Amino acid sequence: MQYMLLIYGNEAEEAALPQAQRDAEMKEYFALTEVAKQRGVEITDGDALHSVTTAKTVRVRNGKIEKIDGPFAETKEQLGGFYTLKADSLDKALEIAALIPGARHGSIEVRPVVDFSQG
Repeated sequence: MQYMLLIYGNEAEEAALPQAQRDAEMKEYFALTEVAKQRGVEITDGDALHSVTTAKTVRVRNGKIEKIDGPFAETKEQLGGFYTLKADSLDKALEIAALIPGARHGSIEVRPVVDFSQG
């Protein structure tokens, strides 16, 4: 089964961390692929996102396109990155989610991905 792990955190709080702490956390992110592999989970993709200040939201209402600056939802935490992975079970995906450094100060949403190729 494929899972998407969405990484949410508070950009302002993360920016206020000392540079050494941010650098150490990035090393953990880069090492996560190997740790997952050792646990029988394949990370198939993952990336960080630019700041929410660069985000745009598009909606179509009554045939009219609305372009809005910023993310749609007003929240304390913002989507900062993601991983997609293949795991034998939800429990394995949750195990890897708990290893993501952002889980210590934000949250990780874990969702199964719909496979439309299987009819």
